[in-house]
Amino acid sequence: MNDLWAVLVPILLADIVNPVLFAFLVYAAGTKKPVSTSTALLLGHTAAYFAAGIVIAIGLEQIENRLVNPKPVDFAFEFFVGVLLLWIGTRTRNGSAQHPESDAKDLTCITAFFLGAVVNFIGIPFAIPYFAALSQILKADITTAQAWGSLVAYNLAYALPFTVVPIMRALVGEKSRRFFETINDFLNKASSVIMPALLIVLGVVLIIDAAYYYVKGVALF
Repeated sequence: MNDLWAVLVPILLADIVNPVLFAFLVYAAGTKKPVSTSTALLLGHTAAYFAAGIVIAIGLEQIENRLVNPKPVDFAFEFFVGVLLLWIGTRTRNGSAQHPESDAKDLTCITAFFLGAVVNFIGIPFAIPYFAALSQILKADITTAQAWGSLVAYNLAYALPFTVVPIMRALVGEKSRRFFETINDFLNKASSVIMPALLIVLGVVLIIDAAYYYVKGVALF
C-alpha cells in the first residue's frame, strides 16, 4: 500500500491543480445560496468522479487474482495512458482554463449538483491523471477491499482542498470572494506551468514502467 500511494500522491497533486472546478465553485459561491450551492456543486463533481472510477474498476471482486498478478494488457493500458498524458501535457502548455459564464443565472442546489457532474466531464484534460491513478490501483499487489479503499480515499483526498470554498464562504461571507478570485488567478497561472510539467513527468513514468515490464517481465513500480 505504501508503494501504491508513493505513486498516487504525485498523481493526486497533478489532479488537484484544477482551475476549471475552482472557477465554477467560486461562481457558485456568489449565488443566492452560496454555501449550499457550492457544496452541492462539489458533491456532484466528486460523485461523477467516483462513478467514473467505478465504471473502470467494475468487477474488481471477480478479478482479484488479476490484481495480484497483473496481465500484459494492464501494462498496455498503462502505456496508452502515459502517451495520452504526454500528448495532453505538451498540448496544454499554452492553453487557457475554461470559466463559467459571468452572466449565468443563479443555481439551485439540484442544478448545481448536476452542473458539478458536467464540469467533471468538461474538464477532461484535468481528469486524465485520475485514469493514471486507476491504472496504478488496478495493477497493484493489493486485495479487492484495499483497491476499493484506495479509490474512495483518492476521491476524498481530491475533494478535500476544494471544500475551502464553501467553508470560507460560510465563515467570512462576501469578503471571501476577493480571496477566491486571487486563488483562482493563481491557479490559472500555476496550472499553465505546473499542470503540463506534471502530466509530462507522469506520462514518462508510466511509459517507463510499462516498457520495463515488457522487457524484464516485472513491473518497475
